[in-house]
Amino acid sequence: MILPHFSLGCQRVGLSCLIAHNLTCIKRDRVLFDSLSFSVDKAEILHLQGPNGAGKTSLLRILTGLAEPAGGDVTWGGESVVKHPMAFQHQLQYFGHKLGVNLCLNPLENLQYWCQIQGIETNENLYALLDALGLVGLEELACRQLSAGQQRRVALARLWLKPAALWVLDEPFTALDRKGIMLLKQKITSHLQSGGSVVMTSHQQLDMDYPVKDLHLEYRL
Repeated sequence: MILPHFSLGCQRVGLSCLIAHNLTCIKRDRVLFDSLSFSVDKAEILHLQGPNGAGKTSLLRILTGLAEPAGGDVTWGGESVVKHPMAFQHQLQYFGHKLGVNLCLNPLENLQYWCQIQGIETNENLYALLDALGLVGLEELACRQLSAGQQRRVALARLWLKPAALWVLDEPFTALDRKGIMLLKQKITSHLQSGGSVVMTSHQQLDMDYPVKDLHLEYRL
């Protein structure tokens, strides 16, 4: 499937795309992390690791601007993601725990609706994409009739449809079979090779043919 050419942003030389400045996160009077700083440049993948409850999902939500930190700030291309949310959202693909799939609609209808919201022209590309993701023949079934892995493939199809500089992925391999994991790893690698950035969590070893930068969060009492 051939996608249109797009600009990945963050064009100023020497400027990291995504920077976390001294972040602090507090949930239910428990400090998940504090004074946390890091950066993610173009063509770089950050693998966020840590036990359940360490604050991985909370950190991802802060990085995407969906939640505000108790302290610190997040910038994209030198601009605060909170103060300039619209410009940042155009450059962002966020894949969270909730798939955002309407179970009453079939895979094709789900993707058509999402593309309409995003202003993406699809033409006949959706059928080719569903075929590539192993969903051919299922495009007329309501998503509630699909397996958990097939539903996740429907949601992950958005990564093939919307050109975005930054991908933030929360446990994207969950419920995928071996072929699904391979397809997603190939897509992530292609995104990085084109100059994109990725921040992701995974309880699995990534085992990717691409350098991975690790960030570990510890569980705090």
